[in-house]
Amino acid sequence: MIVEIIICLVIGYIFGCFQTGYFYGRLHGIDIHKYGSGNVGTTNTMRVMGKKAGYITYFGDAIKAILAILLVRFVIYPNNPDNLLLTMYTGFGVVLGHNYPFYLKFKGGKGIAVTSAVMAAFDVRFIIPGFIGFFLTFFLTRYVSVSSLVLAALFPVFVLIFYPGQWHLFFVSLAFCAMAFWRHRSNIVRLINGTENRFDKKNKKKE
Repeated sequence: MIVEIIICLVIGYIFGCFQTGYFYGRLHGIDIHKYGSGNVGTTNTMRVMGKKAGYITYFGDAIKAILAILLVRFVIYPNNPDNLLLTMYTGFGVVLGHNYPFYLKFKGGKGIAVTSAVMAAFDVRFIIPGFIGFFLTFFLTRYVSVSSLVLAALFPVFVLIFYPGQWHLFFVSLAFCAMAFWRHRSNIVRLINGTENRFDKKNKKKE
């Protein structure tokens, strides 16, 4: 089982290293690392390059997570009794690759687009409540960071509800949540200090 988990983490990491925002920016002569917050994820890409770039970045990052999970679930370990668990580890590997790509000096995104895709690919029942949780929070607060943290926190909650008693699954889903909070730690400090940047305010504060 340990060997399978390591293989899934490695597969996920390889897929996760494809940084949509970074490559899209390069195609347009922009090094996204040098603008805005320097983050290569959806929010910073959208702020720096516009909505189209943001949407492309989100879907590109989501697709890489879905492809990695489909590969493990239906090609590499289709008959493994721990298929769901291995799917979860694969998704976490994608988050690690997205957040810490080796060729960008381990400076990637914050993993929310990837996490949302993992949730959807893991169980389609997570899609609607996750969508509602994210966008309801966003419309109420206008903080992408708060919405992102709410979405990440919903992952282990959904696992508890839909997979009661499967504690290994729960603890891995909890790792997604912990990673999201860790990557958003500067946002949390700004939220506490009242200096966090609302999405509808056009300024240059760090995201």
